[in-house]
Amino acid sequence: MKEREITALETALGYCFQRRGVIEQALTHSSQAREQEAQQTGESKSAVNDNEQLEFLGDAILALVTSEELFHRFPQFREGELSKLRAHVVSERHLIRVAQRLELGHYLRLGRGEEKSGGRSKTALLVDALEAILAAIYLDGGMEPARDFIVREILSPELERMEREGGALPMTDFKSALQEALQGLGLPQPSYVLVQEAGPEHSKTFTVEVRLNPNGDGRVEFVGRAQGSTKKTAEQEAARQLLAYLASRPQSAGTRPARSSRSPDR
Repeated sequence: MKEREITALETALGYCFQRRGVIEQALTHSSQAREQEAQQTGESKSAVNDNEQLEFLGDAILALVTSEELFHRFPQFREGELSKLRAHVVSERHLIRVAQRLELGHYLRLGRGEEKSGGRSKTALLVDALEAILAAIYLDGGMEPARDFIVREILSPELERMEREGGALPMTDFKSALQEALQGLGLPQPSYVLVQEAGPEHSKTFTVEVRLNPNGDGRVEFVGRAQGSTKKTAEQEAARQLLAYLASRPQSAGTRPARSSRSPDR
């Protein structure tokens, strides 16, 4: 790959590779690898790596990170609900949209036959390349940048889309669930505070805090903080954080020093 192509891809991915070989392998289809091997002569013949093994690893990383994120984001969901949601997020139907948005087809390294047959737009090839890229990020930088990429590019945008469009999330009205939970515990309702509004009019980001004041005396026990493309989305995510806190809160807990969940990307 040319240097400018790698730079453009890194910009799209939001990650800069230290080892260029690993990202080139992630984009190399088996047709290109076998073609390169066939062109070798003499004793210098050697195997050319393609992206199939990386795709295998990336698939496992995607499943792990998605499972962990959904586990923490939706503590009230049952196993079946979590499995259904995970199956959608990691499905080919969803991943192809991510691959197309990142324009991965432009960067694929294909053999002549696959090129002629329209390989750059084939769903299977694009999804495999996306999963191989996940593995490449993991191998180059570790789990954290891989997790960041999955949450930023694959998971969070889809969950927000499903919520906006009334999609099939098992339960998205965390504010109502929080209201019921607090009533059941005999606690007052929380306050929602818009603490920041940033970005241009057509693409604003809203930061909201939800504050639990169990005794009504001004002392805050817990603060959930979240960002979203709408105030409603941010409020729902902050409410989810408070629900998760309540689930871990001892039933006999009284007023305690304020705890805060400062995780706008979660």
